[in-house]
Amino acid sequence: MQFQHIFNEIKKVDPELPERLSDRRTAMKSFAGIGAKIGLAAMPFLIGSIFKKAYAQSGPSQGVVLDVLNYALTLEYLEAEFYAMGIAKGTALVPAGAPANAIKTIGDHETAHVNFLKTAITAAGATPVAKPAFDFTAGGAFADVFTNYATFLAVAQTFEDTGVRAYKGRAAEITGGGDVLTAALNIHSVEARHAAHIRSMRKANNFGNVKPWITGKESGIGAVVQASYDGEELSTQAGVTIVNINGTNISAAAATEAFDEGLTKEQVLAIVGPFIVQ
Repeated sequence: MQFQHIFNEIKKVDPELPERLSDRRTAMKSFAGIGAKIGLAAMPFLIGSIFKKAYAQSGPSQGVVLDVLNYALTLEYLEAEFYAMGIAKGTALVPAGAPANAIKTIGDHETAHVNFLKTAITAAGATPVAKPAFDFTAGGAFADVFTNYATFLAVAQTFEDTGVRAYKGRAAEITGGGDVLTAALNIHSVEARHAAHIRSMRKANNFGNVKPWITGKESGIGAVVQASYDGEELSTQAGVTIVNINGTNISAAAATEAFDEGLTKEQVLAIVGPFIVQ
């Protein structure tokens, strides 16, 4: 019942949702039918056992894992600080009620991610990377980010969409990392839900013709953040063309919506660079 209620609420701001969900589902099911289906189940774990399990098996070196975790921590610092500053503005920025509650919930999640990653890195006997200084105007490109709700949500969307692609892009480096990989995938899934929710909030406020997922490489924001979306227009996966796969009527747009493409470390650092004070 709760899922149906959420589904109905999203349909109010995106009437095309049922048809697009069907297209995405068909594309993903058809693709899955070519090979084995892989299920990623979220499961509880104890921080103290993460590294012990990770290095007890054939997997990534501790150096690689720590590099990925510190990289992730930098992104989480960015998001946590962004939402904290937005929440501090109160109703002068975010309308009271459901919008404010949603932003606070997302902000709390990002803060929890920061605390988790710092704890995990410390548990490995390493030092977490220091939090950088941020410029959320990106050098003036988003000068009204904390006074204009539309701009605030647009920048939030960029951060969340980038986070999804960033985690996916480096997950392969910690394959075999046991609970470390599980933790990264759990955070990745949370970032994806954040991205979809922020996009729905923008749609509900008529802040852009956006949907809960990325179509092609459309950002709906502008050239300043286009790098966050470049590469998402791919309509092939593992060398398989998704358009009209297995005789289905899958459009090129639906094919690009069905999957998120990973970003390299260098690509992500270039994307967030304008938001970090050097």
